[in-house]
Amino acid sequence: MQLAELKPGMTVADVGAGEGYYTRLLAPMVGPKGRVLAEDIDETVLRKLGLLVQNEKLDNVAIRHGTDTNPRLPKDSFDRVFLIHMYHEVKQPYGFLWNIWPALKPGGKVVIVDRDQPTGRHGVPRNLLQCELRASGFRNTKSVLIPGTNVYYAEFQTQEMRPKPSQIAACQEGPSVASSVPAG
Repeated sequence: MQLAELKPGMTVADVGAGEGYYTRLLAPMVGPKGRVLAEDIDETVLRKLGLLVQNEKLDNVAIRHGTDTNPRLPKDSFDRVFLIHMYHEVKQPYGFLWNIWPALKPGGKVVIVDRDQPTGRHGVPRNLLQCELRASGFRNTKSVLIPGTNVYYAEFQTQEMRPKPSQIAACQEGPSVASSVPAG
């Protein structure tokens, strides 16, 4: 979250929030004038998250029920959209990313934290992530491998034009890349 350069007053989304581990960390970082939208597709965890928000008086947090292809984020609303240790669970990444694209404010960023390992082992190789985001109309602005781990932080902004769904070509999963992926 420090790499994402959060500031008080920002509006952020925690997509795949689960029971709210990262939501509860984001709420004080954006402060009382900031907003956090916690989204998940599982109604059971959203109920638990609702109790957490109520019990901890996280007044700057709202909850949204999404679908596996559409987090249903409001248009032009977010400075940051966080996908923390959940992108590897996305079954239709191109539709999912296509639906996130319009939710970003100008200059807003999608932040993905995941493991650099095959998708079958609960990770996403960085080269596959880069390809899927590029194909979906995003450009990489920062990529960092967390020292001593296979976990990476990757940050993306929208390209000038969002591609039409028919223009998106599927990427192939290849071997994981051990070196740092340059921003570009």
